[in-house]
Amino acid sequence: MHAITVGTGPVSFDDLVAVTRHGAAVTLGEDALAAIDRARAVIDDLAAAETPSYGVSTGFGALATRHIPVEMRAQLQRSLVRSHAAGSGPEVEREVVRGLMLLRLSTLATGHTGVRRQTAQLMADMLTHGITPVVREYGSLGCSGDLAPLSHCALALMGEGEVRDASGALLPAAEALAAAGLEPVELAAKEGLALINGTDGMLGMLVMAITDLRMLLRTADVAAAMSVEGQLGTDRVFAPELQAIRPHPGQAASAANLVAVMADSGIVASHRTGDCNRVQDAYSLRCSPQVHGAARDTVDHAALVAGRELASAVDNPVVLVSTGSTSGRVESNGNFHGAPVAYVLDFLAIVAADVASISERRTDRFLDKARNHGLPPFLADDPGVDSGHMIAQYTQAAIVSELKRLAAPASVDSIPSSAMQEDHVSMGWSAARKLRRSVDGLTRVVAIEVLTAARALQLRAPLEPSPASASVVALLAEHDAGVPGPDRYLSPEIETAVELVRSGAVLAAVEGVVGPLA
Repeated sequence: MHAITVGTGPVSFDDLVAVTRHGAAVTLGEDALAAIDRARAVIDDLAAAETPSYGVSTGFGALATRHIPVEMRAQLQRSLVRSHAAGSGPEVEREVVRGLMLLRLSTLATGHTGVRRQTAQLMADMLTHGITPVVREYGSLGCSGDLAPLSHCALALMGEGEVRDASGALLPAAEALAAAGLEPVELAAKEGLALINGTDGMLGMLVMAITDLRMLLRTADVAAAMSVEGQLGTDRVFAPELQAIRPHPGQAASAANLVAVMADSGIVASHRTGDCNRVQDAYSLRCSPQVHGAARDTVDHAALVAGRELASAVDNPVVLVSTGSTSGRVESNGNFHGAPVAYVLDFLAIVAADVASISERRTDRFLDKARNHGLPPFLADDPGVDSGHMIAQYTQAAIVSELKRLAAPASVDSIPSSAMQEDHVSMGWSAARKLRRSVDGLTRVVAIEVLTAARALQLRAPLEPSPASASVVALLAEHDAGVPGPDRYLSPEIETAVELVRSGAVLAAVEGVVGPLA
């Protein structure tokens, strides 16, 4: 994995995924180092001035009116980080913490925060060496950014607190830094605030969720196509001319995917005859592109917001230096409020719940002999003796019910804090945490639909499914999953299907036949 260079511009989605999930090393670009030095010179000048400057020579938040003498400012930084590293609960996942650190580093690199280059360099080095601070589940209100999670990371820069090394071992931060040949930093004026005042945690989780959902929605199209095919539905409703008269781009892309996956299906061809008495398919089949397409368009909107946030320098106060100038100023602002990110995080939880809901409905139709057009009840080998996929659908239903609860927005809640100074907060971290559960739930629901559809398609023999669908059936069979027969321990097959969906293997199998899906 090549190293990711963090400059004054935004990191990309791919950069973030490379660092969070694949352990890519991180370096600081020369443009970033120059910008950091320029901003630091401004802070040094303000720190030496007699006039108090917020965040440089004063207290913080509701205590901002106190002027802090020079000899106490190092203690001020240590106290800020130690007191704000107040998280509680289970450890947050490694990928989330690495995303948090990378995006904070990206803001430091803009030259708007006033940190010293050695502080930014240590954060890059910790990422490169796989040193991951222990961050707890609870503590962020999403304003002023993700204070508690970022404070746990800043604490590790100081050589305090706990971290996981590259092997996953839990160590005191000082030991892990020493083992990697790194020295902790003693924070200077303004650096404490610069390290903890940002939306980086919620933004990193948003970017990863968008990445996952884009793959999952294409996989959901595969699942839907297999379900339409297996339930003797028609592909005529997915024709491009029908999508063109309601020109939502996501709908058109989803419909095109269904057509591609169902192409050359012997099962579809078998009932494309004059004696077919079917008039219209159920909504869960016929309207799949409308639902999946709306989800796609929502994800695109969330990506637009994420792109803007990646290009932002979120801190308070910020350093403003005019181009070509050596002088600058520090200004307070409200850019740390997480509302833009929190809203789309909540929106995506709605998307995950609804796409899972329609997937579960398609699955359920396979199992009801009154609606599955000639398949055995519950796709059982010997109905009455065998239960087939009866309880697999229960699992889907339980997950979908949970996803509906997770779709309730976090961003409409606000609890005042800091003696009413921070009297409206975004709850964006909470929105991001529940979205991660939503994405996992959607993955599981789609996987069960794929598993069920594969079993059903085989029960249509001697009719042949489309080549694309057949590739998924074969992939599952290679892993001893989705094959008809007497009842067997089903949970391992479900987990196999989940991993094949999550890893992108199901999508890759289809695209190996029909080419890239939209």
